[in-house]
Amino acid sequence: MWLYHPVRLIGSGIARGERLVRKCCKGKGLIFGGAVLWTLTALFSFLIPLVILTAAERIHPAVRFILETFWCYQIVAARCLWKESRKVYDRLRVNDLEGARRAVSMIVGRDTENLNAEGVTKAAVETVAENTSDGVTAPLLYMLVGGAPLGFLYKAVNTMDSMLGYKNEKYLYLGRIPARMDDVFNYIPSRITALFMILSSCLLGMDGKNAWKVYRRDKRKHTSPNAAQTESVCAGALRVRLSGDAVYFGKVHKKEYLGDSLRPIEPEDIKRAGRLMYMTAFFVLTVFGAAKSALILLL
Repeated sequence: MWLYHPVRLIGSGIARGERLVRKCCKGKGLIFGGAVLWTLTALFSFLIPLVILTAAERIHPAVRFILETFWCYQIVAARCLWKESRKVYDRLRVNDLEGARRAVSMIVGRDTENLNAEGVTKAAVETVAENTSDGVTAPLLYMLVGGAPLGFLYKAVNTMDSMLGYKNEKYLYLGRIPARMDDVFNYIPSRITALFMILSSCLLGMDGKNAWKVYRRDKRKHTSPNAAQTESVCAGALRVRLSGDAVYFGKVHKKEYLGDSLRPIEPEDIKRAGRLMYMTAFFVLTVFGAAKSALILLL
């Protein structure tokens, strides 16, 4: 990006806040420190863009419109997710397993150095499926409600979870509140996204019937209340099996499988998951954008 991405600024603030909290809090006191860090990060992520946009509007409404439009473009991660997942696909296509491992390590939190080609492909498909909600449709929904300020608040919540929400010794207490709040903020968007993803799979010629079947059966098979919502749909639509055990920081984490092995997973599934992401985002934006426009006209 030719301008420094605002979400990077949020991430930098979280990192500095973490260092400060660890100096002030120890043991279970880190739960309180994590709550304070979450509150301040969310608050500033909302208020700073709100103040800037208010000042921009005083200059001219067009200035605010242009700035907010640009920020909304930055908040939605569809293009970035597509680009990074395609790097994994491109490496797999030329049988460059080491390159594919490096590429997928940029978009997943698990250890990737020992993954085989199937494992790399699964990891890429899973992250596209999960982030269809977290990175694309959820911020879209929040922006439709509260514009860029609410979109940035959501991105702050999501970024705090990705940086602090690990279930290991280091973040057991500090990351507890950020992880819980991410679950809260994604609860409704993940379920809306899953339903629109099922519709999208039908229109894209994928197995929509199986997507619905697997969704109903497997949507709760995850430690997170939200992650399996879209992953289960994607697994069913592609007729493959996703998830299963994964290694994080050298430790194996047991996970249930999502979907059925009706066929072997293949690199092309990364592209298929990407198309499913874009179609789902299109429907969410169209339907809820139209609903908001109609509400504005009625009021």
